[in-house]
Amino acid sequence: MALLPALALATAAAAGCAESTTGGGGTADGGVQVIKAGVLTTCTHMDYKPFQFHDQGNVVGFDVDLVDAIAKDMGLKQEIVDTPFEGIQSGEDLNTRRCDVAAAAMSITPPREENFDFSDPYFEATQALLTKKGANIRSLADLRGKKLGVQLATTGETYANDNKAANGYEVVQFEDLPLSVTAVETGQVDAAINDNSVFGDFVKTNPNVEITNEFTTGDQYGIGVATGNTALKDRINAALKKLRENGEYNRIYEKWFGKAPQ
Repeated sequence: MALLPALALATAAAAGCAESTTGGGGTADGGVQVIKAGVLTTCTHMDYKPFQFHDQGNVVGFDVDLVDAIAKDMGLKQEIVDTPFEGIQSGEDLNTRRCDVAAAAMSITPPREENFDFSDPYFEATQALLTKKGANIRSLADLRGKKLGVQLATTGETYANDNKAANGYEVVQFEDLPLSVTAVETGQVDAAINDNSVFGDFVKTNPNVEITNEFTTGDQYGIGVATGNTALKDRINAALKKLRENGEYNRIYEKWFGKAPQ
């Protein structure tokens, strides 16, 4: 997988997110250091509905609301930076202090843990197979001689590559989720693999495609922090625990997924 250059993209002003604050940094409640006074700066990658996506000029989603709540618990307001996912998962954006945290529906994996640290898990996911409706592709074995689309630098890409030799398909890479699902719709690829929640959201408004299989991979999402930033990681974990205990986590979950977490 080729590394993507880190792009200096503009900060997206999300609903509930603060304007950028100038200065040499600041502290959150409890003395945790942040790169901008009064702000928890979050790196993410658009669009990955329903976790983070654009809606009428705002950045919204499950991850957005969850980190808003964490920031509020820390006495801060969230500010979002949209950046290529490779810069997040490589640890570059965190370890160069471009952002305090990374929240991008990001699975906790050993290779990523070598690049930066994770909070406690906050979401469980599985991989899903998306095809055109009626394509009769219901397993990886049905893709022999066909093309499977993946999003770069994701656990779906890893799973597709790990099973490619046994099932005889070609893996086709796309930079983001919208490109991969469009490729399924237009026939550029025969199927795509990605997290079940984002595909589940997509099929609600796109009846020409369907999810035909899911693969249990044990994926759990975590919030990334720079390597060794134990103070911030512990503070995030404390906020996550509080949000679960006071019901706020469940409220946010039900808002975006229409049901209580299992």
